[in-house]
Amino acid sequence: MSTMFGPRFKVCRRLGLNVIGHPKAMNRAVKGTARNDKKLSSYGTQLLEKQRLRAYYGVYEKQFRNYVKKALKEKDLTGYALIKMLECRLDNIVYRLGFASSIAQARQMVNHGHFLVNGKKVDIPSFQVSVGDVITLKSKSQKIELFRDNFLDNIVNTLPYLTKDENNFSGILERYPNREEVPIEINEVLVVEFYSKLQ
Repeated sequence: MSTMFGPRFKVCRRLGLNVIGHPKAMNRAVKGTARNDKKLSSYGTQLLEKQRLRAYYGVYEKQFRNYVKKALKEKDLTGYALIKMLECRLDNIVYRLGFASSIAQARQMVNHGHFLVNGKKVDIPSFQVSVGDVITLKSKSQKIELFRDNFLDNIVNTLPYLTKDENNFSGILERYPNREEVPIEINEVLVVEFYSKLQ
């Protein structure tokens, strides 16, 4: 399994944005180290925003480009359609529900087959969760202290489009998120503009 995760705090400092959600990620950030500390061209600004969005969700360029192509075919605004698809990846939903402390950990948990979607095992991180889908931590996995504590102790990742059932170690995607509800600092219009020039 290949991932795009390297030194995560360093990536945040370079991008000038805490894309991993860790409270200490930007502690060592100093002026002049981030790419946006320098004057950027229009292309450079769009490129940086694209790199930030990819880093939020931990997606490689080839896969990310495929998401953009699909978003261009959607009825929704392209930027919102792109965000919606990324937000509804199984690894991201697992993270948002609080089963994992990071996207990287969530992806690993999914890859190792710890989750059921509507009662069926799914071990593909990019699996698209649909409205009404129930994501459940397998009963055997509920005995793992780290997973159990992550889920029960997590009170930060409370989002209006998700519901948690602590008794059954599960969660449901109640509806697709509105753009303003997605907790990322991104101007997706710039991302769409970046790829429109490459068509």
